[in-house]
Amino acid sequence: MLTISTSIFIFLGCLFISSSASASVFTVTNNCPFTIWPATLSGAGTTPLPTSGFQLNSGQSVQIPTTPKWSGRVWARTGCSFDASGVGKCETADCGGKMECGGMGATPPASLFEITIGGYDNLDYYDVSFVDGYNLPIVVVPRSTSGGCNATGCASDINMGCPKELQVVGGDGGGGVIACNSACGAFGIDQYCCSGQYANPNTCQPSYYSSIFKRACPRAYSYAFDDGTSTFTCNAYEYAIIFCPNNANNNNNGWEITRGNYGRNKETVVNLVSIPFDFQCRMEPPTAPGVGAGALAAPHIKKAKTRAFTHTNASSNAVLPLFTPTTSFIVLSFLITHLVHV
Repeated sequence: MLTISTSIFIFLGCLFISSSASASVFTVTNNCPFTIWPATLSGAGTTPLPTSGFQLNSGQSVQIPTTPKWSGRVWARTGCSFDASGVGKCETADCGGKMECGGMGATPPASLFEITIGGYDNLDYYDVSFVDGYNLPIVVVPRSTSGGCNATGCASDINMGCPKELQVVGGDGGGGVIACNSACGAFGIDQYCCSGQYANPNTCQPSYYSSIFKRACPRAYSYAFDDGTSTFTCNAYEYAIIFCPNNANNNNNGWEITRGNYGRNKETVVNLVSIPFDFQCRMEPPTAPGVGAGALAAPHIKKAKTRAFTHTNASSNAVLPLFTPTTSFIVLSFLITHLVHV
């Protein structure tokens, strides 16, 4: 009778996991001087992430594993209050009044990180968008073994310079500015919303209001067709998503924001879920010199990503596989031939 030892099974499991397409990890950090409630929305046809909403206190970080071919959005809510069952409301970027958004998107205005993992030409396509308005400063920094990846987002506090007609004021109108609407959200007309006769890049042009966002945040989307300077590509094994990156108090806790690189926060990074075979099979990508340096990535390729996240992605190379399916078959054949006992 043929038997194979447990250790060989573990090895084979590791081998096939490494040969399949791998995805990135999101490291979400709250550098704001107040609590936020990050949230995620998975695109159509992609596997939901382990969480769609959670509380993150000031100075804390969490890691969220993604899946190959994942596409979706990440944002943060502010001024939230939930009961023991997770029902409540948030002052900004609410998602149906629940802690876990469960497929609900952000109520504008909201600062959005959008990403497609393993899209066209096997690249990740990512951006920070203020098309739906703005509620928090956000910077996203990819980590890749191949370099050439760019940080994006906006460290500026747009709320401080938000035009009066776009302002969202907290405290039932008696508090400070807590968010800044887009012109589309404030006025709802086709010219600002890039809809109707303006639903193409030739007729939908930057407006006075979108230019305010663009001047403050040159790398972020300011209106729907702001592709050329706002979408970036990478093969990254980790994306650091940092809210309030310029907060002076928490910057002293260990975050160093530089072009294409970052320092890890001194607070403990908590994994939200455990990953099968993590102990036996974890393969840390090597640290390469100059990771993240390089010129701006090529402009956004439209067929690789749609803003509604209804596309189909190719497999991801975010973590470089050590084995291909062909080499996996060869190694498996070797093991069966030489390591099987009668």
